[in-house]
Amino acid sequence: MAVSLQNLIGKKLDEYTFKLEAVKVRELAQAIGDVKEEYLTGEKLLPTFPTIIEYWGGGFEGWFELGINAKKVLHGEQEYEYIGTIKAGDTLTVRSIVEDAYTKSAMNFIILKKEYINEKGELVLRSRSTIIERH
Repeated sequence: MAVSLQNLIGKKLDEYTFKLEAVKVRELAQAIGDVKEEYLTGEKLLPTFPTIIEYWGGGFEGWFELGINAKKVLHGEQEYEYIGTIKAGDTLTVRSIVEDAYTKSAMNFIILKKEYINEKGELVLRSRSTIIERH
Protein backbone atom coordinates (compact mmCIF):
# COMPACT_ATOMS: atom_id res chain seq x y z
CA MET A 1 0.00 0.00 0.00
CA ALA A 2 1.55 3.25 -1.15
CA VAL A 3 -0.44 5.53 1.17
CA SER A 4 0.37 5.77 4.88
CA LEU A 5 -2.41 4.09 6.85
CA GLN A 6 -2.53 6.90 9.41
CA ASN A 7 -3.12 9.40 6.59
CA LEU A 8 -6.22 7.45 5.55
CA ILE A 9 -8.06 7.98 8.84
CA GLY A 10 -10.81 10.53 8.27
CA LYS A 11 -10.61 10.27 4.48
CA LYS A 12 -14.01 10.66 2.83
CA LEU A 13 -14.62 8.56 -0.25
CA ASP A 14 -16.69 9.63 -3.24
CA GLU A 15 -20.37 9.31 -2.43
CA TYR A 16 -22.70 7.40 -4.71
CA THR A 17 -26.43 6.91 -5.12
CA PHE A 18 -28.45 3.76 -5.57
CA LYS A 19 -32.08 3.45 -6.69
CA LEU A 20 -33.42 0.48 -4.77
CA GLU A 21 -35.46 -1.68 -7.13
CA ALA A 22 -37.77 -4.44 -5.91
CA VAL A 23 -36.29 -6.83 -8.49
CA LYS A 24 -32.87 -6.68 -6.77
CA VAL A 25 -34.46 -7.57 -3.42
CA ARG A 26 -36.32 -10.47 -5.06
CA GLU A 27 -33.16 -11.70 -6.83
CA LEU A 28 -31.24 -11.86 -3.54
CA ALA A 29 -34.11 -13.60 -1.75
CA GLN A 30 -34.35 -16.22 -4.50
CA ALA A 31 -30.57 -16.67 -4.66
CA ILE A 32 -30.31 -17.51 -0.97
CA GLY A 33 -33.62 -19.39 -0.78
CA ASP A 34 -35.33 -16.98 1.63
CA VAL A 35 -38.54 -16.49 -0.34
CA LYS A 36 -40.74 -14.69 2.16
CA GLU A 37 -43.47 -12.71 0.40
CA GLU A 38 -42.23 -9.38 1.82
CA TYR A 39 -38.82 -9.99 0.23
CA LEU A 40 -40.23 -11.13 -3.10
CA THR A 41 -42.30 -7.94 -3.38
CA GLY A 42 -39.53 -5.64 -2.13
CA GLU A 43 -41.72 -4.49 0.75
CA LYS A 44 -38.95 -5.45 3.18
CA LEU A 45 -35.19 -5.88 2.75
CA LEU A 46 -33.13 -8.89 3.69
CA PRO A 47 -30.79 -7.87 6.55
CA THR A 48 -27.64 -8.10 4.42
CA PHE A 49 -29.09 -6.32 1.37
CA PRO A 50 -26.75 -3.31 1.77
CA THR A 51 -24.00 -5.54 0.36
CA ILE A 52 -25.95 -5.45 -2.92
CA ILE A 53 -26.13 -1.66 -2.70
CA GLU A 54 -22.35 -1.54 -2.29
CA TYR A 55 -21.72 -3.88 -5.17
CA TRP A 56 -24.17 -2.45 -7.71
CA GLY A 57 -23.86 1.14 -6.50
CA GLY A 58 -20.11 1.31 -6.92
CA GLY A 59 -19.00 1.20 -3.30
CA PHE A 60 -16.08 -1.11 -4.03
CA GLU A 61 -14.61 1.50 -6.38
CA GLY A 62 -13.68 3.44 -3.24
CA TRP A 63 -10.92 0.92 -2.68
CA PHE A 64 -9.02 2.53 -5.56
CA GLU A 65 -9.14 5.86 -3.71
CA LEU A 66 -7.47 4.13 -0.78
CA GLY A 67 -4.68 2.55 -2.83
CA ILE A 68 -5.72 -0.99 -1.89
CA ASN A 69 -4.49 -3.91 -3.97
CA ALA A 70 -7.75 -5.79 -4.62
CA LYS A 71 -5.84 -9.00 -5.34
CA LYS A 72 -4.68 -9.07 -1.72
CA VAL A 73 -7.98 -8.18 -0.03
CA LEU A 74 -9.87 -10.30 2.48
CA HIS A 75 -13.29 -9.32 3.78
CA GLY A 76 -12.98 -9.03 7.54
CA GLU A 77 -16.12 -8.03 9.35
CA GLN A 78 -19.43 -6.41 8.39
CA GLU A 79 -22.11 -4.87 10.56
CA TYR A 80 -25.36 -3.07 9.80
CA GLU A 81 -27.26 -0.71 12.08
CA TYR A 82 -30.74 -0.04 10.75
CA ILE A 83 -31.90 3.38 11.91
CA GLY A 84 -34.92 3.94 9.67
CA THR A 85 -37.01 2.11 7.12
CA ILE A 86 -35.65 1.27 3.67
CA LYS A 87 -37.95 -0.05 0.95
CA ALA A 88 -38.07 -0.60 -2.78
CA GLY A 89 -38.34 2.69 -4.63
CA ASP A 90 -36.02 4.57 -2.28
CA THR A 91 -33.00 6.35 -3.67
CA LEU A 92 -30.10 6.15 -1.23
CA THR A 93 -26.98 8.26 -1.13
CA VAL A 94 -24.04 6.47 0.47
CA ARG A 95 -21.30 8.44 2.21
CA SER A 96 -18.15 6.62 3.32
CA ILE A 97 -15.30 7.58 5.60
CA VAL A 98 -12.23 5.72 6.84
CA GLU A 99 -12.90 5.37 10.54
CA ASP A 100 -9.66 3.58 11.43
CA ALA A 101 -6.62 2.05 9.75
CA TYR A 102 -3.77 0.05 11.25
CA THR A 103 -1.32 -2.80 10.62
CA LYS A 104 -1.39 -6.06 12.55
CA SER A 105 0.25 -9.42 11.84
CA ALA A 106 1.64 -8.24 8.49
CA MET A 107 -1.79 -7.15 7.28
CA ASN A 108 -3.42 -3.75 6.84
CA PHE A 109 -6.85 -3.26 8.41
CA ILE A 110 -9.09 -0.47 7.14
CA ILE A 111 -12.42 0.20 8.83
CA LEU A 112 -14.97 1.94 6.61
CA LYS A 113 -18.07 3.56 8.04
CA LYS A 114 -20.92 4.15 5.59
CA GLU A 115 -24.04 6.20 6.09
CA TYR A 116 -27.06 5.62 3.87
CA ILE A 117 -29.26 8.69 3.43
CA ASN A 118 -32.68 8.47 1.77
CA GLU A 119 -34.12 11.01 -0.66
CA LYS A 120 -35.74 12.84 2.28
CA GLY A 121 -32.29 13.45 3.80
CA GLU A 122 -32.87 10.92 6.60
CA LEU A 123 -30.12 8.63 7.87
CA VAL A 124 -31.65 5.16 7.49
CA LEU A 125 -28.65 2.85 7.84
CA ARG A 126 -25.09 2.88 9.11
CA SER A 127 -22.63 0.14 8.28
CA ARG A 128 -19.06 -0.68 9.14
CA SER A 129 -16.82 -3.01 7.20
CA THR A 130 -13.30 -4.20 7.78
CA ILE A 131 -11.09 -4.54 4.75
CA ILE A 132 -7.97 -6.64 5.28
CA GLU A 133 -5.09 -6.25 2.85
CA ARG A 134 -2.42 -8.94 3.05
CA HIS A 135 1.19 -7.84 2.64
